[in-house]
Amino acid sequence: MIQKSNNTKNKTAILCEMLYNVRSPKKTEKKNVIFATLSFLLIGIVLGLFAKWLDQLSLDDTIWWHRIAEKLDLGNFFSEPAVWLLAALLIAVFSRSAFRAAWNVFAFFAGMCAAYHAYTVLFSGFNPASYMLIWYGLTLLSPILAAFCWYARGAGPVPVLLDGAILAVFLLSCFGLGFFYITFRGTLYLLVFLGAAAALFKTPKKFVFSLLIGFVLAFGLSPVWPYR
Repeated sequence: MIQKSNNTKNKTAILCEMLYNVRSPKKTEKKNVIFATLSFLLIGIVLGLFAKWLDQLSLDDTIWWHRIAEKLDLGNFFSEPAVWLLAALLIAVFSRSAFRAAWNVFAFFAGMCAAYHAYTVLFSGFNPASYMLIWYGLTLLSPILAAFCWYARGAGPVPVLLDGAILAVFLLSCFGLGFFYITFRGTLYLLVFLGAAAALFKTPKKFVFSLLIGFVLAFGLSPVWPYR
């Protein structure tokens, strides 16, 4: 029994060392940790309210910024996952540890989803429960995905594969993909993809490998990707 416990501890220590070699966490004071989590929760709430307000906004062609919002289709843009995935990626990769990335992204998504859902129920007069279940499911998964994103910014071959998987998600979210085609969805989606690429970029060689992996995965997953 003691031998089995020691083996488990040794395996855990080896795993921790491997992860540390990929990317080492930075220490953060407790008060800063709490402040960061609450800040991302508040940012999520504000952006969730903004997204739903924009989605419900009655556009008037006589108002200049309404014309811009209509041309860029901002209401639909903020209702799709691309921009929120970019926000989560940026929060994750620039957090000080994988643990902090997990908590920060979870707080952001929890605030955003709760605010978006509450606004819809209170001010729009209906409850999009089935639609919000998708987002709540993503919120529950977000800590694990955020930790992977944090390590994607590290060193070695593993981050190259992680970068490729993340880029595949952004390719599917920002472009129209099929087995034999790729279509442009708009300037905002292109900017989202470029933002994700910039956040993951480390060296040209690694980025090229990651991008190739991303394209292969994206084209393979395109038939089952739900956001088309």
